[in-house]
Amino acid sequence: MSEHIERPRTACALAGALSVIGNLPGVIPIIHTSAGCGGNLANSVSFGSGYLGGGYCTGGAAPSSAITETEIVFGGAERLAEQIKTTLELIDGELYVVATGCMTEMIGDDVFGVVGEFHEGGAPIVAVSTPSFKGDSYHGYDIVLDGIFNHYLPKTTVKNPKLVNIFGLVPGYDPFFRGDLDEIARNLSAIGIEVNTFFTPDQTFENITSAPTAALNIVLSRVWGVDLAEKFEERHGTPYLITDLPIGPETTDKFLTEVAAKLNIDGKVVDEVIEKENKRFYGYFERAADAFCDGELKFYAATVTNSTYAIPLARYLQNELGWVLADNFVTDKLSDKQKKALESEIPLQFVTGVQEIARKLVTNHPRNRGQRYFDELAPLYIVGSTLEKRTAAARNARHLSVSFPTYDRLITDRGYAGYNGGLHLFDDLIGQIMSLKS
Repeated sequence: MSEHIERPRTACALAGALSVIGNLPGVIPIIHTSAGCGGNLANSVSFGSGYLGGGYCTGGAAPSSAITETEIVFGGAERLAEQIKTTLELIDGELYVVATGCMTEMIGDDVFGVVGEFHEGGAPIVAVSTPSFKGDSYHGYDIVLDGIFNHYLPKTTVKNPKLVNIFGLVPGYDPFFRGDLDEIARNLSAIGIEVNTFFTPDQTFENITSAPTAALNIVLSRVWGVDLAEKFEERHGTPYLITDLPIGPETTDKFLTEVAAKLNIDGKVVDEVIEKENKRFYGYFERAADAFCDGELKFYAATVTNSTYAIPLARYLQNELGWVLADNFVTDKLSDKQKKALESEIPLQFVTGVQEIARKLVTNHPRNRGQRYFDELAPLYIVGSTLEKRTAAARNARHLSVSFPTYDRLITDRGYAGYNGGLHLFDDLIGQIMSLKS
């Protein structure tokens, strides 16, 4: 029996593809699908990712073939060729990516054939197949980057021993991807590593073209970006490291040590950076110790996030803040193989629907029925998406939005990764409590 998804936490593969393309420097999307898809999908990710917005010729301004009933009946290849030609003439870009939608895939347009003719003519262009039946937005991330790195970019045997590529954080659907990538790059740069993040404002198209020369690919997810890294190694010979996103000093220390070992970085350099960053982190953190401890700001915690954030966030709450983990919900729709990849000391529940998660909280932790003695799940802090706000209110729990969709806060360079991210997360968690004081 099929199941429905109540209040989806992602969109289709095309949405994920457009979010990726729209955040890559110098890369222009060309949408080949029915009218309206591009604008609707752009709005959904923009509002759900802390008001990410759009850039040059992205979002609602992305070029689109906008096929109609005529193309659906007679085929849209000619219309696509017309749109590609016009886009190449009018819009400056380093690379153009044609992304398909459901309708053009269903009618069988030869998109790769059309794009191939332009490519043979010297145009910097590539096509990717991203209809909704290929998967959700996270799959769109893998599909686009595979198309660029493993099909468009040429092979090379030249390697920069200090250069790494960062994969695994999905633009928009990981709402803090820019701040997280910035901090990861800052931490790695401190031990002498050059970093391609691809999606932060300091990146250029040269970061994309230099990717095959990297000595290591770091995948900050146990699920997303893994297939991409495997194919990358087959094509370019670049090994990869799958590791969890580090949040706070404990996991960031381990992260830097692990990466340094892969790249043969001097251990003394790493130790000096770790010592410096820990001194700085706890120098700030200890100032809030009185408010945190004397105010008895210890909580039961329930997390509701995607597979990338689930384990790192739970570890931070448990190990750095000393909170008691009650439930940890992973909202991605995952295969059994992907679920197995998430096995750890953190117990996970794979649930997507808002009401189903609310029911699970009640089932796992029943409410007081007037018993004389009762072990109440309180005080409770739900760290999830904006969709969990009502669930938190019903449980008289605190709440912070950290996962998609997040539309009750604005996110610019905020991030929770690394040393600075650990401080930011602490600020935001406790700040939600302090904001209630009058």
